Amino acid sequence: VQLVESGGGAVRTGDSLTLSCAASGSISRYLMAWFRQTPGKERSLVASIGWNARTAYYVDSVKGRFSISRDNAKNTVDLKMNSLKPEDTAVYFCALGRPWTAAPGPRGGFTSWGQGTQVTVSS
Repeated sequence: VQLVESGGGAVRTGDSLTLSCAASGSISRYLMAWFRQTPGKERSLVASIGWNARTAYYVDSVKGRFSISRDNAKNTVDLKMNSLKPEDTAVYFCALGRPWTAAPGPRGGFTSWGQGTQVTVSS
C-alpha cells in the first residue's frame, strides 16, 4: 500500500489545517497514524486511529486541538489540526500500522509511510 499525504502549508498561530492521506489500496483492516518530524529529531507519533475507528490516541501536546478520522470506503485518513502553534511546525507523515489493531498500537508496528507534507506555523 502506498500512502500520499496532502494538505500541508504555511499558516499563522491559531489557524487550522486538515491533512489528508490517500492510500493506493484498502486500509480498512489496519491501524493508521500520523507522525511528525523536525530537523535533527526522531519521527514521533502524533495521533493514531484503530482499524475500526473505535479507538484513537493523541500525544498530550495535541489533545483537544487535533482530531484524526478515517474513511475506509475511500481509503483515506485525515488529521484535522486546530489552534496551531509554532511548535507544531514539522513534516507530517501518514503511516500504516498492523492489521486488526486498536489505537495507540505498538510503536514499532508501522510498515508503510508516505513522503510527508510540510506544516509551518508562524507566530
